Amino acid sequence: MDRRHALGLMGGLVGAGVAGLGPAPARAAQTPVIEWNQHMFSANTAKFPFHPQAVYKPDPSSFQADPLAAYEKHMKEVGIDRGMLVQPEPYGDDHRLVLDCLHRAPPARFKGTSLFYPKNPQSPKKLTALVKSEPRIVSTRFHAHRGKEMYLDSFAAPYVRALWKAAVDSGLIIELHIGPNYALQAANAIRAFPGCKVLIDHMCEPKLGTPYEYANVLDLAKLPNVYMKISGMDYITNDGPDYRSIMPFTSRLIKEYGPDRIVWSGGSPHIADVHMKGYSAADIAKVKGGNLQKLLNWA
Repeated sequence: MDRRHALGLMGGLVGAGVAGLGPAPARAAQTPVIEWNQHMFSANTAKFPFHPQAVYKPDPSSFQADPLAAYEKHMKEVGIDRGMLVQPEPYGDDHRLVLDCLHRAPPARFKGTSLFYPKNPQSPKKLTALVKSEPRIVSTRFHAHRGKEMYLDSFAAPYVRALWKAAVDSGLIIELHIGPNYALQAANAIRAFPGCKVLIDHMCEPKLGTPYEYANVLDLAKLPNVYMKISGMDYITNDGPDYRSIMPFTSRLIKEYGPDRIVWSGGSPHIADVHMKGYSAADIAKVKGGNLQKLLNWA
């Protein structure tokens, strides 16, 4: 991706909204709608306390006593069949809440993610032990973007590579919540582990980088097994629920990664119908869940 096209793409973030109604919801037969976005928070901080090393600690008064029941209600309302339960930052590497939700949930309906502190030399062993104890933990997440530099110094750091290797050896998907300024580093780490599967969160936080840095994000599409999640749209614009104003941006992102490696998450799956106008129902169904079903080997 050359710099001129990257500038044009980033310009789409400030373009005018797109008028008109979206297509009818796409849902191919036998293709589930799967979301990878739901962070599990509990109001019960006595049972599920925040981690002492948490980079932030939210007000728990706004959380549900049972986050699993609340999420299942939301799934029913918007038409989500299966969900990934995400380990939030405030709990650090204490996974008791996500594990509690998984243990109370139908085994075929939910899987979970993990989070560890890369600088902790015990993290690779902790990751391996967690996955052995609960095979439905299928991913681990790395954070690195402007304003969130405390987790790691570089993706080339030996401690990052050690944790990444432990995840790959355990068959996990690498989830990257990174900004565009880390795209080049991430590319080198991905190349260091041939065959590893990677999911990039929130469109790689385009507002936290420059157009020149975002060109490197688009170049990540050239690497095999790298998926892009179209989520976090409310970080970019406030014209929900469909966020039509950023369609010039998302349409180019979808074009670069292709419908086989784009993943919808966040809000309603109708967002995929809107932002993939002109694509086939089969392609839209992949983005709503088929791609995650394949990526996760989720029969």
